[in-house]
Amino acid sequence: MQGKHVLVTGGTGGLGLGVTPEVLRRGAYVTLPYRSRANAERLKSLVSPSELVRLQWVEADLLDEGRVAELVQGMERVDGLIHLMGGFSMGPTPSYSLEQWRQDLDLNLTATFLVCKHVLARMLEQNYGRIVTIASRGAVQPAGQLAAYAASKAGVVAFTKAIAAETKGTNVTANVVLPSVIDTPANRKAMGTENAGEWVKPESLAHTICELASEAAGDIRGAALPIYGNL
Repeated sequence: MQGKHVLVTGGTGGLGLGVTPEVLRRGAYVTLPYRSRANAERLKSLVSPSELVRLQWVEADLLDEGRVAELVQGMERVDGLIHLMGGFSMGPTPSYSLEQWRQDLDLNLTATFLVCKHVLARMLEQNYGRIVTIASRGAVQPAGQLAAYAASKAGVVAFTKAIAAETKGTNVTANVVLPSVIDTPANRKAMGTENAGEWVKPESLAHTICELASEAAGDIRGAALPIYGNL
């Protein structure tokens, strides 16, 4: 990834704190949209001064298509997209609100569409690009009280595979990663730490994601890669 220009969404979140530093360690220039300054400061503490000079911060709402287009067009090149943005929620379907359903679809699927749409146009122009999205084990093994989340993440899988089919014959690839429970502070707070040793580590996911986002992964397209840890 040396010298590549990579857009990392959700790069200040729980998974992003493992992925973004790894992308920088591999020599890439990173454009990182953010909403929370506190999360941005937390990420800065994990990155060396020599790596920070390759990190461009852009405050942006990724559900605003105009802002997404501006963000992507503002990059010198778009060699890679690592789309980590998303949200988790759960609840029984009979009492699940339409507002929450729409929020799940927006965070997990609509944002994926908007970012990929504009990134893909740049990648096709330069005939090079690596797109990596994040779905969930729940996308292929849905569980009770996760209907909206599972449906939105299943949409991410189908959408990514469709992009992979569209880009056959080019040097643009698209693949999706399916983690089980990720060992993040938010998950530890919500679920306790008793089983945390069986969860997937952000650093482990980071290595796989960066491999898929690298030039060496040109023969991998349309893969939905399960990473379940010991669950």
